[in-house]
Amino acid sequence: MILDRYVVREIGKPLGVVCAALIAIFMTYISARFLADAADGMLPPRTVLALVLLRTAIALEVLLPITLFLSVVRGLGRLHTDAEMIAMTAAGVSPARAVRAVLGLALLVGLAVGVLSLLVRPRAYEQTYRLRAQAAVEFDVRRLDAGRFYEKQHGDHVVFAERYDREQDQMEGVFIHSDEDGAVKVIFARRATQRVDRTGQRVLTAYDGHYYRLRTGEGGADRTGTFGRAEIPLADDRDVTLEYRRKSAPTAELARSTVRSDISELHWRLGLPVSTVLLALLAVPLSRTSPRQGRNARFGVAVLVYAAYYNAKALAKSLVDNGTIGPFPGLLWVDAALLVLVLVMLRPLLRGTRWTDP
Repeated sequence: MILDRYVVREIGKPLGVVCAALIAIFMTYISARFLADAADGMLPPRTVLALVLLRTAIALEVLLPITLFLSVVRGLGRLHTDAEMIAMTAAGVSPARAVRAVLGLALLVGLAVGVLSLLVRPRAYEQTYRLRAQAAVEFDVRRLDAGRFYEKQHGDHVVFAERYDREQDQMEGVFIHSDEDGAVKVIFARRATQRVDRTGQRVLTAYDGHYYRLRTGEGGADRTGTFGRAEIPLADDRDVTLEYRRKSAPTAELARSTVRSDISELHWRLGLPVSTVLLALLAVPLSRTSPRQGRNARFGVAVLVYAAYYNAKALAKSLVDNGTIGPFPGLLWVDAALLVLVLVMLRPLLRGTRWTDP
């Protein structure tokens, strides 16, 4: 058991460093995107941190498997480079001992990935969609920049202001376009201000303007007019309703569904913990190097192998969604091919296996 702990410790050293580096890179990338939306007035600043944390939690289901995969290649590669594996073999230790140590660690990480994929992923996506929906219906003139069009609720509402007087807290040259109840509504006002009523709902008060209501369907009549003062209730973020999305659907609900997209999403979630273990085992033969090659000799190959696997999984998911591949085997054939590859590459190491301590 001492030898097993030593192998796990050598893998654990790069595991923590690589995982922290990948998380930092991802959080920096996603933060830049959300901060740009916040700067443009598309997101309330208070939601940026929550969105970054939620997206990071979702990304962990992918970051942990690749981190473990590369850490096994890096850790065992060092043992090969420093001739420690040669010394262990000379002492009568079977190469399968390293496989056993990696398997134990991979099962623990795979369990964590399973929890993230099956439980955390749908909940995190639901919260992400809810925050995004709240930002879409929330209209706050204090966050707008003059001279730009702002699209809300997937284009159902478009707002534009020629100028914004922050001292007077009002917009000038206001244009509002909305699609509601089978009609296009257009309002142009000389100026507008925002207030909050007794119920906490935001109300836009427009002054000296024109309104146009154009029917897009059959029946009804177009209307135009002018106004001196008009109050326009803005959508209340407390009344947000979310449409069904497979990524936020509970795993149990996906298991009962017969829709192709739901089945591919279910296969994706179920395959992540399995692929975590298989990739970690595949890293054992990939890490074998000679002392002259260096500990990072197989690192590039490992990255290419993981990229090929991940792209094959994403391709299979798309093929199931568009009906090219049936729900069965769905995405399972990718993991089955990976299993075959692992068994073929591990076979030379598992011959004459000794499972007892020397």
